[in-house]
Amino acid sequence: MKKPDKGIIQRLREFLQFESASGMLLVGAAAVAMILVNSPLAWLYNYLLEVPVAIRIGDFEIFKPMLLWVNDGLMAVFFFLVGLELKREILEGDLAQPSQAVLPAFAAAGGMAVPAIIYAWSNWQDPVTLHGWAIPAATDIAFALGVLLLLGKQVPTALKVFLMTLAILDDLGAIVVIAIFYTAKLSLSSLAVALTALAVLILMNRRGVTRLPAYVLVGLIMWASVLKSGVHATLAGVALAAVIPMRDPNNPKHSPLRELEHDLHPSVAYFIVPLFAFANAGVSLEGVQLETLLEPVPLGIAAGLFLGKQLGVFLFAWLAVQLRMARLPAGVTWGQLYGAALLCGIGFTMSLFIGSLAFEHAGPQYGASVRLGILVGSLLSAVVGYVVLRMVLSRQAR
Repeated sequence: MKKPDKGIIQRLREFLQFESASGMLLVGAAAVAMILVNSPLAWLYNYLLEVPVAIRIGDFEIFKPMLLWVNDGLMAVFFFLVGLELKREILEGDLAQPSQAVLPAFAAAGGMAVPAIIYAWSNWQDPVTLHGWAIPAATDIAFALGVLLLLGKQVPTALKVFLMTLAILDDLGAIVVIAIFYTAKLSLSSLAVALTALAVLILMNRRGVTRLPAYVLVGLIMWASVLKSGVHATLAGVALAAVIPMRDPNNPKHSPLRELEHDLHPSVAYFIVPLFAFANAGVSLEGVQLETLLEPVPLGIAAGLFLGKQLGVFLFAWLAVQLRMARLPAGVTWGQLYGAALLCGIGFTMSLFIGSLAFEHAGPQYGASVRLGILVGSLLSAVVGYVVLRMVLSRQAR
């Protein structure tokens, strides 16, 4: 058998180190938010999120509370990194070979469809809460890989690659959902400016421009225009990532995209994602009872993440294998795949983000229900997924 390329293995190891560390920081940031919001310092937590921040240049002004700067600004950088990873995977990674992408693609499709159906069934009677159908359809790659890596060297590399590819495709699906279903009223003038900026970026790419500061400058103009247009600003990050050149025509060994991805990974993993978790995970437990969890919104989200994700991912993967459209990765068993399917129910970051969009104008009472459902569903998926994988891997080791 051909030995794997050491460069690919090293890059995978670095990526997993970033993601696992980010997962641990996510847990810490979410725990701190929960402690603060349920302590006498709750006023300080709420005050920090509501601090107004403004940027003004002439007649142009962006005026938002700190929470929205995190969700609309810093999360655009997160989606920019996701877009860079997607482009690299499509051009050179696992997604470049359709045969290797079929199984995680089927699993990702099932992992988005079944949770959405469960949530919709739970909230069918209420058109307001039904708008949150996409909340349990997301997977948090940092948390999921972080839990997987707690199991150590027993986990096959092929299972890690499967989960990582599935999560990347899941992110792509989430981006499409946000663009289509969670876009507000459009401002045509702002949208025209954003499209003009995108056209300039495409022209720069075609002309062989490789200076990253030039792309970032035009990208900032596009982000501000998208923010004002009504389309969610995080999509500007994905659009900018799509035009970052993969290769430097003057230096074939230099990859502007890889360089930028490598530089951004620590900032996103160690700062942006934990800060987002801190800003969005604060759930007041005052008055929370078992009946609260059984309300349609938290129940639909928790059931969608814990039950819907494992059923959708595992059954669609099984269907792809039975139809001979794909096969299990070498060294991966059905038990291991089921454990990974359970971990896909950890939907923390992306679920919180979609939840903030779904109920943006519906009132603050929905925010607590969304966060409660996400925390319960994600926690159940993490604990049960870890236990199942540990039992499967221990049995195989014996």
